[in-house]
Amino acid sequence: MNRKIMIGAALPYANGSLHLGHVAGLIGADVLARYFRLKGDSVLFVSGSDCHGTPILFEAEKQKTHPSVIAEKYHREFVETLIDGMDFSYDFFTKTTSDVHRETVQDIFLKLYEKNDIYKKTERLPYCKKCKKFLPDRYIEGKCYLCNFTSARGDQCDGCGSLMETKKIIDPKCKICESSPLWKDAEHFFLRLSGFEKKLKKMVKESSGWRINARNFTEKLLHQGLHDRSITRDTEWGISVPLRGYESKKIYVWFEAVCAYLSASKEWSLLKKRNWEDFWKNKDAIHYYVHGKDNIPFHSVIWPAILLGYGDLHLPDKIISSEYLTLEKKQFSKSRNWAIWLSDFLEDFDSETLRYYLIANGSENSDADFSWEEFSSKINSELIGNFGNYVYRTLSFIEKNYKDGVVFPENPDESSSSFLKLAEDSFPLVASSIEKGHLRKGLQAVFKLVDYGNRYINDKEPWSTVKSDPQRAERDLAVAAHVIKCLAVLISPFLPETSQKICNQMNTSPDNLKWIYPSPEKVSVKKTNPLYKKIDEEEVKKQLSLLKK
Repeated sequence: MNRKIMIGAALPYANGSLHLGHVAGLIGADVLARYFRLKGDSVLFVSGSDCHGTPILFEAEKQKTHPSVIAEKYHREFVETLIDGMDFSYDFFTKTTSDVHRETVQDIFLKLYEKNDIYKKTERLPYCKKCKKFLPDRYIEGKCYLCNFTSARGDQCDGCGSLMETKKIIDPKCKICESSPLWKDAEHFFLRLSGFEKKLKKMVKESSGWRINARNFTEKLLHQGLHDRSITRDTEWGISVPLRGYESKKIYVWFEAVCAYLSASKEWSLLKKRNWEDFWKNKDAIHYYVHGKDNIPFHSVIWPAILLGYGDLHLPDKIISSEYLTLEKKQFSKSRNWAIWLSDFLEDFDSETLRYYLIANGSENSDADFSWEEFSSKINSELIGNFGNYVYRTLSFIEKNYKDGVVFPENPDESSSSFLKLAEDSFPLVASSIEKGHLRKGLQAVFKLVDYGNRYINDKEPWSTVKSDPQRAERDLAVAAHVIKCLAVLISPFLPETSQKICNQMNTSPDNLKWIYPSPEKVSVKKTNPLYKKIDEEEVKKQLSLLKK
């Protein structure tokens, strides 16, 4: 059955380069998209660059340039690193400065305003007398009134993850000049979140396929009770409120950015001449949202509330939210230069090694750490010593000894039959894990098959039987090669370039791969090469020294 699968990956802020922590929260989206395509489902995988909001404005002021210059610079970098570098297979990667996005956001705003789900209210807001302007949430920093974290932002606390009410922040300071703000009256537009509380509780109760951190955090927010939130700001950078007399006010980024999942779908529809409504107005569609822990409330509360208010659009089905990734046991920090930038990593290392590490050692259910020594160890022992070794030793032996290829046996012996049964059973097992967002478990199932393969080759000893019993050697190698064909499919969502290399060495087109146990057939091998390059100790020392500068 051909399903409609919409996958939305969180939009990175276009105010700075991506580090590995950002990628850890996004990579699952590409695994899902590649898997569902192999299954024969219709996939719409969208994301883009979040080009508005105070982080971009703040960076532009620091660099004495216009916010559009900053946004465009990093948008191009995201395309180069995520799509060209990491091989993320987006169907469409947009930016929130596009005309379609602006029109979509303003349409949603007006629809909710007409329904009274958005309303006007005067509130007291922080005003910096020294900077002579109202301060957006992100320009306020102080102590969290819930957990006492000392660097809570005006919109969200990174200590406990809670959404903040700016006026409750303890000892607030202006991030620009560090002076204490005054409080002045200003009229703004509010999203009536409180009006959606009952429907959101019902949605969460009936949902399945949410990561446990998303479910627990969302249930906690709903239990505390939702408060209406201001969705406009007095700033020069952003999408204007589409009402006469209010054009100078901009729609705040936390409301606007999530609308990019819909606007990107519409842009894709225009570009590909496809119908976005097949995914968004289809009750049988399945919608996945993939992001980091700090984005949970925007995908589990804010976006569903907007969709409920707009009406006739599909709500989130699966929320795949990762925990945090640390670096050498410390939090990633741009200001302290404690980070591994994705662009730098891709200059020195194969992107497949990063894809493997972030999934195998990922932050699915708890915080994870990136350590250069552990990275080197896992790549050399698991990806190269285990997976790469099984593929290369088998295919290179066939290439050397069987120029016409090897023929699959009509009656495999008991150990071969057990091996083939494990390979066949791996397809539904890995599929179930991926669809549930248990990517690490799915990858572990693939490597269980690889472990068996290495033991199988060791037990069969084709390097001996090729001389004493060449027919037996051919049968055993044909079985081992057939399992490698299975691995080319099973590993493809996780490591697409690896899958392509295997296909090329086995004279198979990667375009013909399908998520199905392949029919046994004669296997021929052309020029073989190791799949990966070993990471040496000196490279690890070099990378660690760069961190300490």
